[in-house]
Amino acid sequence: MIFLQHVSLVTADLARSVAFYRDVFEFKQVPRPPFSTNGAWFEFGPSQIHLIDNPSGTFRRSTKIDTADTHFAIRVDDFEAMVSLLAKQGFREDAPDGDVKRLHTVRAGVAKFPQAYLLDPDLHIIEINAHA
Repeated sequence: MIFLQHVSLVTADLARSVAFYRDVFEFKQVPRPPFSTNGAWFEFGPSQIHLIDNPSGTFRRSTKIDTADTHFAIRVDDFEAMVSLLAKQGFREDAPDGDVKRLHTVRAGVAKFPQAYLLDPDLHIIEINAHA
């Protein structure tokens, strides 16, 4: 069996990013080996997100969500419940393009399943999707 085990993301402010992934997605933080750099690991299903404290790393600069730019996707069982959870965290479908709390949703698109895009605190693009 082959599956994506983890995605590593650089962060300029580790505590801020830990709070985001813990509070917004309710991911479970798991133990991390004592590497020479600070970081945090989160687990969801068989996958993980590894946050790496590296303020001089490579970051997007744009606050606009570009669905054709580098991103990772999280599949959820209940798309509308996730949209509601994100709304409780301040993300808005009606926020203007460039607003860091914008939630760009495509409920019926070419992909044939609903998709929502948002930014994490370091402007990494995250896609949320569900089975049609």
